Amino acid sequence: MSRPQLLALLCLAVAVAPAVAVEPQPLAIAIHGGAGVIDPHKMTPEGAASYRAGLAAALDAGYAVLERGGTSLDAVEAAVRTMEDDPQFNAGRGALLGHDGEAELDAAIMDGSGPRAGAVANVRHVKNPIELARLVMDKSPHVLFVGEGAEEFALQQGVVLVPRSYFRTARRLAELNEARRAEQAGFRETPSGGTVGAVAIDRAGNLAAATSTGGFASNHPTGRVGDSPLIGAGTYADNESCAVSGTGHGESFIRQVVAYDVCALVQYRHLTLAQAVREVVQKLRRRGSEGGVIAVDRGGNIAMDFNSLGMYRGARDSRGRRDIAMYRDAQ
Repeated sequence: MSRPQLLALLCLAVAVAPAVAVEPQPLAIAIHGGAGVIDPHKMTPEGAASYRAGLAAALDAGYAVLERGGTSLDAVEAAVRTMEDDPQFNAGRGALLGHDGEAELDAAIMDGSGPRAGAVANVRHVKNPIELARLVMDKSPHVLFVGEGAEEFALQQGVVLVPRSYFRTARRLAELNEARRAEQAGFRETPSGGTVGAVAIDRAGNLAAATSTGGFASNHPTGRVGDSPLIGAGTYADNESCAVSGTGHGESFIRQVVAYDVCALVQYRHLTLAQAVREVVQKLRRRGSEGGVIAVDRGGNIAMDFNSLGMYRGARDSRGRRDIAMYRDAQ
């Protein structure tokens, strides 16, 4: 058989060979609205329904971005922005008020394909801190802007700024006044907090994470920065492993580099995502700290775990999953 004939036969064989089905990249997103702040004895049916509706709105906003072919970055930003605009969550509009009656807001976002990251801390006039964190990543060579410098950058970028009164909702003012009365009576509670966050993977297989918070309430010192805007502590994403957003006692998350620790366990010890999340959350418990973690890996697997009474959370993927829960029993 001549060489031209052989080449013709090979080309024919390739042409008639059955096509191998390629599974599409699974889409997935998970969100949280804070852990360790849910007292089931104080939760009314109306309150539970309201929180579930808020979580559903954020979850579906993020998944809609993925479903129409958008990026994981856009998805986590959309989900977190939705919770920042919802006054029942401790981020954006619903940020807790400090002892001086003012809100201080932090946020971070991370692109696992770089990896790239942007964050802001101690901003007081930014309506959606997650938007500003995204601009720090996209429009500057830096990672973290703080306080007045962050707000000056916001002005340069045309970000919506609001008066401080925007964050003084009736609910947060009532909580602050109650905390002040308790403090005057000599009763000092452990400062309460909370966080919102999202993690996602898109059709291109890129991972992203975002976290936003109003920090601690009442007697926390002005200028405190928690884990949410610190890359590796409360927020982390890397396409080689996973994307993570945490919520809980910020100082412990900083000391233990919780978000990065989850990804390191996946990448270097080859644990499954669920195993890695479980190990880190239990380590927090052993060291006396409450908190929770949501994560998604490059296979589109979702893990959500916590060691507190509850964690506001939700998950949705292209395999048909759609869960919204608050307590351990998935209620």
